[in-house]
Amino acid sequence: MPPAPIRVWGLPLAPLTRPQAAEEVARLIADGRPSYFITANAHYAMVSDADPAMRPINESAAFILADGAPLVWASRWRRTPLPERVAGSDLIYDLCAQAAERGHRVSFLGGPPGVAEQASRTLARLYPGLTVAGVCCPPFRPLADDERAALVSEIRDARPDLLFVAFGQPKGERWIREHLEELGVPVCVQVGASLEFVAGRVRRAPRWVQRIGLEWAWRIGTDPARLAPRYARNAAFLLRKALADFRRGRAPEPDPGPESESSTTPTDPRPSPEPVS
Repeated sequence: MPPAPIRVWGLPLAPLTRPQAAEEVARLIADGRPSYFITANAHYAMVSDADPAMRPINESAAFILADGAPLVWASRWRRTPLPERVAGSDLIYDLCAQAAERGHRVSFLGGPPGVAEQASRTLARLYPGLTVAGVCCPPFRPLADDERAALVSEIRDARPDLLFVAFGQPKGERWIREHLEELGVPVCVQVGASLEFVAGRVRRAPRWVQRIGLEWAWRIGTDPARLAPRYARNAAFLLRKALADFRRGRAPEPDPGPESESSTTPTDPRPSPEPVS
């Protein structure tokens, strides 16, 4: 099992490095029961803080990674800091390399038209032997019941071990949690813009910008009309949380308590395996 989570701004973040996160995914695939993990950045933390309905989604995840420098920085106010940022846009390469090596089947779902197909071709070229079980790009609108059922059936019939979902946050996490048991996929994860990065539709910040934690500033420059208002809201949230951390000092973050349907220890949402006769 992953180490005990570190709570930062209400999120139970797993203190894992990139290699450890990839190994944890392999463990979940070997276990075989439906599960999901989350890559959380500052925007996701803000959405979760504002919406109580996100809490059971977060608490039921197999683990949550800190995909955002502010979350790692904030963890340094805790007694046990996170080891590093684990970006989903980096981890997707690690997971596909691991899948090619270990024979895991991967599927891609969502993103703008053509993005998932291009990303799957790029990853298959980078990692010979990678088995792409399926690529689905549903229309960008609410699906009718029959369309939703057909989509879930298509994914389930493809039998992926790992499903990359690009529906945006938190829509992707909500969709995965709602359909987890129907899908029957050992590991699902919402990957945000990662497919667009892999497909070459959006250029990532240079490594030196990523290392100093300013990838968000680079992204604003790539699409200021859409991203500037979002990051302005994120900045206000970060300031409020940073002031709260400063006032609290190095005391542990208050536990949210057991009053909701989840406890502070993540509850395994996966069904027990069928008994062997």
